[in-house]
Amino acid sequence: MIGERDLIKAGVLRVAELMAIAAKTAPKARGVDNIAVAVVSDREELEKLASKMEELSTQYGQFLARDAENVRNSEAVVLVGAKVVDLGLKTPSGYRIDMNSYMALVNLGIAVGSAVKAASILNVDNRIMLSIGLAAKELKLIDAEYILGIPLSATAKNIYFDRKK
Repeated sequence: MIGERDLIKAGVLRVAELMAIAAKTAPKARGVDNIAVAVVSDREELEKLASKMEELSTQYGQFLARDAENVRNSEAVVLVGAKVVDLGLKTPSGYRIDMNSYMALVNLGIAVGSAVKAASILNVDNRIMLSIGLAAKELKLIDAEYILGIPLSATAKNIYFDRKK
């Protein structure tokens, strides 16, 4: 017999894999693949990520420490990043960000949206977190200029819903 805890862990990891596929196959500007994806699921790796978030909270704000607790209580975290690549675009005057960076961020948003849609369809609780991305970038977990993290949980109550602070 496989117990509930093991079933949920395995199911969440399966959903994380499907989220990675959804992110990777999402539409991209000019068809250029600049999306990087990884899954953090080992307890020690999750703790390392959470500890780095707490460390960075003094620099970026207390919301990182709050989010670190969510990481500790998650089964896994999906990391989605975007590399800035030269798409041969010219930046219009008045833009504060060059077009290559702009398109990397657009691709990241589409990829993350596709990933969380997959999790939602499969009833796995999740939340997109910049805080996780900041720590993942510091730890060099994936090769990307911009990173977002998506923690995953499957409990009776969504742990990402009533957060304080």
